[in-house]
Amino acid sequence: DFNCDFEFGERDGPSHDDDWAMADVMKQLKKKLTGPLYQSIFCASGVVFFDLQEKSSQSDAAEASSENHQEEEEEDVKPPAGEVAATDEDDDEDENEEFGSSDEEILTKSDTLRDKERRGKKRKVAAESFYEDASQYDDQLTFDDMNLSRPILKAITALGFKQPTPIQKACVPVGLLGKDLCACAATGTGKTAAFMLPVLERLVYKPRTSQVTRVLVLVPTRELGIQVHSVARQLAQFTSITTCLAVGGLDLKSQEAALRAGPDILIATPGRLIDHLHNTPSFELTHIEILILDEADRMLDEYFEEQMKEIIRLCSYNRQTMLFSATMTEEVKDLAAVSLKQPVRIFVNSNTDVAPFLRQEFVRIRPHREGDREAVVAALLTRTFQDHVMLFTQTRKQAHRLHILLGLMGLKVGELHGELSQNQRLENLRRFKDEQIDILVATDVAARGLDIDGVKTVINFTMPGTVKHYVHRVGRTARAGRSGRSVSLVGESERKMLKEVVKSAKSTVKARILPPEVILKFRDLISKLEKDVEAVMKLEREERELAASEAKLSVAQKRLTDSASSDQSQRVWFQTQQERKQSRMSKALQEFDLAIRGKKKREKFLKDGRKKELTSEERAQFEILKAQMFAERAAKRERRPKRARAMPEDEAPTKAANQKAGKGGKKSVFDKELTNTSSKALKQYRAGPSFADRKRLGVDRKRPGTSR
Repeated sequence: DFNCDFEFGERDGPSHDDDWAMADVMKQLKKKLTGPLYQSIFCASGVVFFDLQEKSSQSDAAEASSENHQEEEEEDVKPPAGEVAATDEDDDEDENEEFGSSDEEILTKSDTLRDKERRGKKRKVAAESFYEDASQYDDQLTFDDMNLSRPILKAITALGFKQPTPIQKACVPVGLLGKDLCACAATGTGKTAAFMLPVLERLVYKPRTSQVTRVLVLVPTRELGIQVHSVARQLAQFTSITTCLAVGGLDLKSQEAALRAGPDILIATPGRLIDHLHNTPSFELTHIEILILDEADRMLDEYFEEQMKEIIRLCSYNRQTMLFSATMTEEVKDLAAVSLKQPVRIFVNSNTDVAPFLRQEFVRIRPHREGDREAVVAALLTRTFQDHVMLFTQTRKQAHRLHILLGLMGLKVGELHGELSQNQRLENLRRFKDEQIDILVATDVAARGLDIDGVKTVINFTMPGTVKHYVHRVGRTARAGRSGRSVSLVGESERKMLKEVVKSAKSTVKARILPPEVILKFRDLISKLEKDVEAVMKLEREERELAASEAKLSVAQKRLTDSASSDQSQRVWFQTQQERKQSRMSKALQEFDLAIRGKKKREKFLKDGRKKELTSEERAQFEILKAQMFAERAAKRERRPKRARAMPEDEAPTKAANQKAGKGGKKSVFDKELTNTSSKALKQYRAGPSFADRKRLGVDRKRPGTSR
């Protein structure tokens, strides 16, 4: 009845891949073993690593030559006769009032589209040493087969969900088992329901005995928090489970009252949550049973680092933790290794996959033509993509300028960035969803998780800092199986990024070529509107100053009236004012130094920064500089030595593993002691030899210098 070759399916990590350690060593050797000294050592000893290094250098040279060849080919590719320019069906033939009838012929000229071919081999994504991989899911699974309670199934039906998405099929069964998980799926595939369904089911199954918060969902932006909260409320509408939203910009007192009541599920942004933890009496995280990090890689970004450490410190130790994101970084893997207990890895899509029905297009910006970006965007928005468009910029300043400029051109535009108040942000988002405005100009604050129905097109004013950010931006369209289009403006300095995107693309990538006459017309129009833009900005500055002085006046009056009776304690934060200022300053200086190396460059940058009016060229250069600064910081973080991850304890290698290794014998005692990192071994080292060991070695138990 017993099969000798039987193995449990869910083995501990490295038994899947025995050569992980050797592969890692080889990788490090490839990087580090260079220079004449190493070559002479290897020549003398005749070690095979020399041969390996030679091969790697050959392959590197081959890669470099292929890249150079690719650059030369891409430099000026004319579309072949077969690929005649595809006319845009969306082209607008309406005459714009700024242009006369003589311009109509130029403006109705169609853009040229040609394919950008993928070159170079795809990089293989190595599987990380997670405790278990559950990426293979049951494709036939339905909501009825998931063992969910009737109230939850009723809510699913009321929301109109028919079939679970791949990430839901993979995550819900694992989440119901109470296991820690690290999940990665393309944006727009239903990750919110994937973590909410198991959470609600567990809360229904195990009703609470006292008024405490048992589930914490952390999100990076306020808008995403509001969206997750609305989904949670809809899924819990037929149960008695209570939810609460604690994000910045909304009323503090009402949030405090809701938190005192002890809601079952709390959805929060890190800053506001820490504020409540330190200032709201009787609110704590010691009873948290489930912690969820939505957009985990953004949550562990440099700016949230200190806040996340504080929150995880205050959380209950015995909890289930779930990490969700469309892209996974080293920081997330480090957190998974440190704070998750035997996490299950669920990667439904690869790390940098865009939505399957997304059509990607790129507009090339020629050298010394960076100032044309605004004209290109204006041409695209007035002629081709006229509604349901999201336009992403790198900075708030540029977003605001484009908002004014496009508004003056007669387009219905809204803006969404961090400089607006929370009410303005929500109002602009609502108007875009209700189709009162056609174009939403936004910074990366809107690039994460926001699910807006019917976004047809995403336009990138400049390419973002990393491929990860690009994936999140273009993920605002082509969501939940629908089709969509992304158009990105690519300058000479951003070509490396374009190559990475083309390499990872599943379908063909198109290059959109706008007729030069059209760009010229829009450039002239923008230069005519420049005075109006300046006048609007001046008016806004005056209004802001007036509002600020009024606010100061009201604060002073309040202090005067309440000075006698005010015993109200001030709100506290986990860092002092000085520490916060210091950390912000160090990050700003780090950015500045990375982007501008050298004294002369720095002085020139400061000098240029004092200029009142920037040209369109300088504005575009500043946008690209910001993206490059971020990319350099990300690269610097990746270059840091990786953390040695602890191996699972009590690991017994199987017979098959030993046979593969070639040496079936036991490990030496030295190896065993060197590699044993279990808590038992550590206790043993701290306590010294045991009684049995002392007896065996003939060591006297009595310490020298002590008497019985």
